[in-house]
Amino acid sequence: MDGHDGEDPKQSTADMTVFVQNLLQQMQTRFQQMSDSIVTKIDEMGGRINELEQSINDLRAEMGVESSPSPVPPTKPQLDDVKKEEGSA
Repeated sequence: MDGHDGEDPKQSTADMTVFVQNLLQQMQTRFQQMSDSIVTKIDEMGGRINELEQSINDLRAEMGVESSPSPVPPTKPQLDDVKKEEGSA
């Protein structure tokens, strides 16, 4: 015998419901912990990137080179570029 013969089906369903709810709660808690950890690491990386950028700008200033705000090209076209394109069309 497996011990489930005399058990009430409603009690068995209730037990399974509680088990599943607990399992989902544990999964949600773990997911939240991982999510918080990832966000914290991203924030730390952002801070380190800012420190690195500042150090580079400090070194450039010591060398007498003008510092640029960022090596990434601008996402919007410059006003002069737009005028050139309009003139060539």
